[in-house]
Amino acid sequence: MFPTALYHWVALAALISPSLGKLYQNPSQLTKTRYDYIVIGGGAAGSVVASRLSENPWVSVLLVEAGISNEGVLGSIVPLLGPSLTPNTIYDWNYTTTAQPGYNGRSIPYSRGKLLGGSTSVNFMVYMRGSSEDFDKYASITGDSGWNWKNMQQYAKKNEKLVAPADNHNTAGQFIPSFHGNSGPLSVSLPGFPTPLDDRIMATTKELSSEFPFNPDAVGGDVLGVGWSFATIGGGSRSSAATAYLTPVMSRPNLDIVINAQATKLVRTGMVGGLPSFHAVEVAEKAGAPTRTLTASSEIVLSAGTFGTPLLLQLSGIGDRADLRAAGVATIVHNPSVGRNMSDHALLANPFYVNNTDTFDTIFRTPEALNANLERWQTSKTGPLAGGVCNHIGFFRIPKTASIFKMTADPAAGKKSSHYEMIFSNLWVVPGVPAPSTGNFMSITTNLISPTSRGMVKIASSNAFAKPIVDPNFLGTAFDVFTLVEAVKAIKRFVAAKAWKGYVLGPYGALANANTDAEIEQYVRGNAATVFHATGTASMSPRGAKWGVVDPDLKVKGVEGLRIVDGSVIPSSPNAHTQGPIYLFGERGADLIKRDSKVQTVTETL
Repeated sequence: MFPTALYHWVALAALISPSLGKLYQNPSQLTKTRYDYIVIGGGAAGSVVASRLSENPWVSVLLVEAGISNEGVLGSIVPLLGPSLTPNTIYDWNYTTTAQPGYNGRSIPYSRGKLLGGSTSVNFMVYMRGSSEDFDKYASITGDSGWNWKNMQQYAKKNEKLVAPADNHNTAGQFIPSFHGNSGPLSVSLPGFPTPLDDRIMATTKELSSEFPFNPDAVGGDVLGVGWSFATIGGGSRSSAATAYLTPVMSRPNLDIVINAQATKLVRTGMVGGLPSFHAVEVAEKAGAPTRTLTASSEIVLSAGTFGTPLLLQLSGIGDRADLRAAGVATIVHNPSVGRNMSDHALLANPFYVNNTDTFDTIFRTPEALNANLERWQTSKTGPLAGGVCNHIGFFRIPKTASIFKMTADPAAGKKSSHYEMIFSNLWVVPGVPAPSTGNFMSITTNLISPTSRGMVKIASSNAFAKPIVDPNFLGTAFDVFTLVEAVKAIKRFVAAKAWKGYVLGPYGALANANTDAEIEQYVRGNAATVFHATGTASMSPRGAKWGVVDPDLKVKGVEGLRIVDGSVIPSSPNAHTQGPIYLFGERGADLIKRDSKVQTVTETL
């Protein structure tokens, strides 16, 4: 999406960045090897868990991150530069999917943040929580009412700090204050820079209100309709898991953080209660480097993400016996659910030519334009670079009379939950594809929100540094194909509203010739990708269930000493960009760990 030269500039900024306080640069620098808790993965959930556990000064915590520091990485600070960080950079795990039959046999890049903060340091910063029905569904699936929407709102308020947008505009009517938190670590704000799309979008919600109604605030649990988007931005800069949860607590003497430390294997340390016990982990700086064994007296918490967590389990002998045998790993615990049940939001970016030179495309066309905007941002933390890639998003359902429901049941979590999403951007936004050198664009990205396809991730060998097999099985069902086709038809109806007359010149590329259902389907299959929202590969299930990877308290089934707190435990795709729900899982996960903690404070022991 952004010029290669910009990536090199951003990378250089990272190399000359100052070092943080208490941050070890690699495993060999660690001065001790035993902790009460070891958290593997410094993304949304892992950063929350490490921060919250270390609130108790009598608990020692080590956070292990495979990537580099986020400090000084310009693209991870300046909001609109975020898309420059992926794919094919040092900040990305740079995964690639297998050939996808639903995508006409195409393989696509699959980005995951590989730096402190994880994907929250490289994502597009959209902040949501999901529909209320998502969490009620998770509570129903697990049999644990603690996961329901009502209970999880305490964690939403604990996580969020709603702050003024970068331009300090009047936000009256753009949100519902009571839905939001005001004292959490994570800064969240409404759009910080106006675009030519804003008034046109709002006018369309009035003209076509029956299909595209205005939603005053989707954070409240009812996501349907078009509303102003929230982003993890505060003071004109990105607010990530690293900046929100880790940087403020670096000085805690009981918290160690080590970067450039990839976990390569969980180590079996004995038997406890008739179960294999895992209280140690091997880490290495890079392939071929010596490993170092670290021990947790209480628990190891896996927060390596929807890919990293099941892969580490498999490398350690926990997974499907056939998968492990094929990779040359001895089985310790046979669990066929590990790495399966992958659910993801398929993405289809739809650019349109527009009759306006105020699109953000012009910012990235010349060094002079980019430098001028960077100078404005550096001086005042304002301007287009202080905002995210979208000011509005919308979530919608296909009609209940749609022909697809004669073939399959409605997969949405409920009537307040969606089937697809629209994201409105004032520039070319096609992940991984550079913008054309001429023309002005807006993009309406359509995402499949309630997919019925399920994929998988698994190790290809016993080498922890080898690329894994990633098979999301995109568009593997008739429902998923039908829904994205309907989404394309919907955006065409949206831009046909009066507000867009004379502004939208026409669709870009293959979309211009996709008119019939069959043509649209081919356009979808030839151009769809992913919005990088994978979940479910270490899913929660009821205690004692023969399926799933963790119990409702997030402890790994069939073993002792391991707990998982990240997006891999979420059973099905939420009605949200996933960082918001994962933060909530991190907050409750930390509370569950604290509840079981054997380490008492001085007050408790007196």
